[in-house]
Order: sequence, then C-alpha cells, then structure tokens
Amino acid sequence: MTDAPEIDTAKAAARKAVFAARSEAHGSGLDAPAQAHLAHAIAPHAEEPLAGYMPIRTEIDPVPVMAAHRGPVGVPVILGRGRPLAFHEWAPDGEMVEGPFGARIPASGRPMVPKVLIVPLVGFDARGYRLGYGGGFYDRTLAELRAAGPVLAIGFAYGVQEFARLPIDAFDQRLDMVVTEAGIRHFGD
Repeated sequence: MTDAPEIDTAKAAARKAVFAARSEAHGSGLDAPAQAHLAHAIAPHAEEPLAGYMPIRTEIDPVPVMAAHRGPVGVPVILGRGRPLAFHEWAPDGEMVEGPFGARIPASGRPMVPKVLIVPLVGFDARGYRLGYGGGFYDRTLAELRAAGPVLAIGFAYGVQEFARLPIDAFDQRLDMVVTEAGIRHFGD
C-alpha cells in the first residue's frame, strides 16, 4: 500500500483506462453468458436475501438473475456521502423512482439486509479487489455487513474490466468472487 494521494491518482487513472473497454463490451452480447454464470454462482443461496443493483452507464446487467431469485431481493440506496448503503426490497414489477447518482430505487422503501451481494464495479484484479466509482459506498457497506456476520460479495463485470493489480488502501474490501462472461473466479484467504 502507498500514500493516499498516490492511490487516489492511480485509481483515477485505472478508472479512465477501463471505461472505454467497458463501453465496447456493453451491448456486445456478453451479458447473457455472464448472467448464466451469475445464476450458477448464486444458486446455492436461492433462499437467502440477495442484493443486486440497477445498472447505470455501461454496467453489466444483473436484473434477469435478480428477477429469477426465489428469496428476497433488494437494491442499494445511497443515504449520503461517507455512509454505507441501505438496501430496499425490489420486485421486477415494483414501482421505481429516481435515486441519487441516476440509479433507480424502489418507491416502497422497505428495508432489507442482504446475505449475498451482486456488486457493480469499474474494474477488478486477480486478487479479488474491486475498483468502484470512488465514493467508497460498497467498501463501507461490506465492512459493516461483514462485521455483523457472513456475507457473500460477488463482483459482476465484463472480462475486459480486469486489471493485473489494482492500487488498494486499508479501506478496500475484497470480493469473494467475480463473475464475467468467461465464468466464476473465487478468491479465498
């Protein structure tokens, strides 16, 4: 690990480098095989509370897998800068409203606590670390959820979003696995 300003600069450069590659992958037919792998990854957790996300920009789409899940499903709600995410129950036919940062959130506002999270990301590395948009929301959320008990964090991305090694700091939370169109990669201790 290096100094915070150096890490921030390195993370910003990594984000810039991967956005073009992610944009090219988006809409190229890679979502369907990735969704099939994601469904396989969460199958052992079919009854557990699952949190996914409503894709924004060129993020890979987990919604078909979320819609097929038998247990409760939620999506993240941003409560404010510097705070962990909350999760509200979601249903495929439920009313959605505009939330912070352009993400759609359930109008009902019914809270839920996930045991399995499908985590969006800008990039990931071979160690299981993720690069987000820079707000630290998922790192704070995973730290809080993990302090309360076991939680499975699954990064969902296109293969082109992989880096050999991302810069990390003491706050970065490692994913348990990453799912892409190429398959499922597990990250153990």
